[in-house]
Amino acid sequence: MTPGTVALLAGAGLLAGGVNAVAGGGSLISFPALLAAGYPPVTANVTNTVALVPGYAGSVVGSRAELEGQAGRVRSLGLVSVVGAVVGSVLLLTTPSDVFRAVVPFLILLGCALLVAQPRLAKRVQQGGGARGGVLLQVGVLLASVYGAYFGAGLGVVLLGLLGVFLAERLARVNAVKNVLSTVVNVVALVAFGLFGPVAWEAVGVIAVASLAGGYLGGRVAGRIPSNALRAAVVAYGVVVAVVLMVRG
Repeated sequence: MTPGTVALLAGAGLLAGGVNAVAGGGSLISFPALLAAGYPPVTANVTNTVALVPGYAGSVVGSRAELEGQAGRVRSLGLVSVVGAVVGSVLLLTTPSDVFRAVVPFLILLGCALLVAQPRLAKRVQQGGGARGGVLLQVGVLLASVYGAYFGAGLGVVLLGLLGVFLAERLARVNAVKNVLSTVVNVVALVAFGLFGPVAWEAVGVIAVASLAGGYLGGRVAGRIPSNALRAAVVAYGVVVAVVLMVRG
């Protein structure tokens, strides 16, 4: 990699880690940066997924106190997440690259839409009153996990809203479960992509380290940055990237 590419990916990783810590949606920064660095869409996607795994794992460690008493729930939904992540990983690895390239702009726009919906979903969770979903919850988690392994941007938002509908728990406890499921999906994808996918490991090293630093810094200043303003900036950036990719064809 050239010094310019290293700087681009390090900057994107730093921003992605910080944005994830404050508002979520960091993949909408790091994935386009990999495209800008010249990586093909599938390579950029699998590399992005692998690079951000340490950040997800860190979120589980940080929220472990809120997982107390939820072991059974985490086990059952975690198993469903594994199945969904395997399906999503297989779909990505077997989908022709031209097909994936064609749908990438729409997936980015979907990630932007989910990011816009995040405050309302979080408010719904905070209000409580969730209902035990049983099969419906598991089906929802399965589909979310398929999406998360295929294209991860917005996975946390999907899971937060889904769990908030069906679980009558405080936001912190719902968010802790979401962190575990997000980590499970990305670890499964990491294994699948590491074994069979075109991972650009040199880019992983740069983004992973930078995103960890960004997550740390973002966590320290999270209370000082208006999350709505940051969210709006990320969404605007994502929309521009999607439009550019559409124009390029």
